[in-house]
Amino acid sequence: MFDVKKVTNEIIKFIRNYYKENNLKGVVIGISGGKDSAVVAGLFTKALGRENVVGVWMPCHSKEEDKFNALKLAKHFGFELKEFDLTKTYDNYVEEFKNINGANDNELIDANINIKPRLRTATLYYHAAYLSSEKKGTYIVAGTSNKCEIYVGYFTKGGDNIADIQVLADLTVEEVIKVGEYIGVPDNIVHKVPDDGLSGKSDEDKLGVKYSEIAAVIENNSLNISLEVKNKIINLHNKNRHKFNTPTFKKNLN
Repeated sequence: MFDVKKVTNEIIKFIRNYYKENNLKGVVIGISGGKDSAVVAGLFTKALGRENVVGVWMPCHSKEEDKFNALKLAKHFGFELKEFDLTKTYDNYVEEFKNINGANDNELIDANINIKPRLRTATLYYHAAYLSSEKKGTYIVAGTSNKCEIYVGYFTKGGDNIADIQVLADLTVEEVIKVGEYIGVPDNIVHKVPDDGLSGKSDEDKLGVKYSEIAAVIENNSLNISLEVKNKIINLHNKNRHKFNTPTFKKNLN
């Protein structure tokens, strides 16, 4: 059984210990308006103090609701929120690519979805480098992916899979919600239907399976889901294995 109080305290201790051991100062978190980044922000605020947490809201043809949630979250936990609008950067990037390659919009649908988290990751690390200099102490970037997303490879290579510390990567979506409720994340955010804010679809619509079903497969508790759904989840996991490790050639010294 998931002990939310115990796990929450362990995560906070984990963060504090890592920061102490590595002489770190603060954290930069991409705030999306959804529950994962909200829970991460809440945990770091409790672990480090709000003065050492900087959230970055990075709209890119984004929904106004997400901006409202980002502002609400920052006010709720008291951390600084910066807005860095990537819309023009993204538009210029795509236009330049189309000019060079003669590509059309239909050919770039997936590429366009994936370039957004890569631009956002670069922006987070840019902020971390600046803050480390400006605040006279090292700031690192926190990841916001949960265990279900990671298992099926629902992340962008070179984008939202890149981070310096992960605190939700061993928690299923349901467990993330429980932690969010426990630390007081606003109800409309912690129970918001998860979506990538990029494609206009919910995560589960895009994946074709439910997060609860993914959790069931991960936890070897899939008796109540169909064989078709189970196989689909396993196939997603296997298809995206290339995202988990980088094959590295090593010389044979014999």
